[in-house]
Amino acid sequence: MTEILKHMDGGVLTLTFSRVDKKNSLTEAMYIVLADAVEQAERDTTVRVLVLQGHETVFSAGNDIADFLSHPPETPDAPVFRLLRNIAAFSKPVLAAVAGPAVGIGTTLLFHCDLVYAGDNAVFVMPFVNLGVCPEAASSLLAPQMMGYHRAADALLLGEPFMAEAALEIGLVNRVLPPTEVNSYVQAQARKLAAKPMSSLRETKRLMKAGQAQRVQQHMNDEAAAFGRMLKEPAAKEAFGAFLEKRKPDFSKL
Repeated sequence: MTEILKHMDGGVLTLTFSRVDKKNSLTEAMYIVLADAVEQAERDTTVRVLVLQGHETVFSAGNDIADFLSHPPETPDAPVFRLLRNIAAFSKPVLAAVAGPAVGIGTTLLFHCDLVYAGDNAVFVMPFVNLGVCPEAASSLLAPQMMGYHRAADALLLGEPFMAEAALEIGLVNRVLPPTEVNSYVQAQARKLAAKPMSSLRETKRLMKAGQAQRVQQHMNDEAAAFGRMLKEPAAKEAFGAFLEKRKPDFSKL
């Protein structure tokens, strides 16, 4: 699929969101390709590091809404949730290069990356409540831990966007760079990691995540079940209907 580009070089597998004309919005077919690629990369001994990247103008606008409504992720086994579980459980280093908007899953998947580098044009937003649903990717657990409860409430309850410098301050990103330099910088960092002993990288990552790995997976399952249920409820129907009709949603009776 040309909407997801795969490139392997020196032990670094790069998966590129390549649907810039649609702001790298993600479809069910793209989630399947991504989930399969991450699963295969876990088993492939030639893959030492995984990189996720978009374009210098946009990382991902999140779900393609029309496709999302045609293929709603109503069960924890939906491709989007399988992708998130695969990234969360990936035992090798995962890096992300983020420039421009990172909406919904474009932000939440970053909680499971080991190193994240952002362009100074990056904008992060998790608008789940505004769409009548709930967070995913264990972000309702990990965002308060990383950001503090009140900042997480800004991001998750109000759905307020935050910029690259704020993401750097809270520890979601490691460094902020000019947008045109992000992807190349991440490739350089990935090559550094690929040259290190894989046994040490994997064991160090396992030890860092061991304290809550099981809790994260359970939280992801709980969120996925709630997300699927809420998609069928009036608030989500109103939110998505309003989006498609280009009007402001009315939640006054919901």
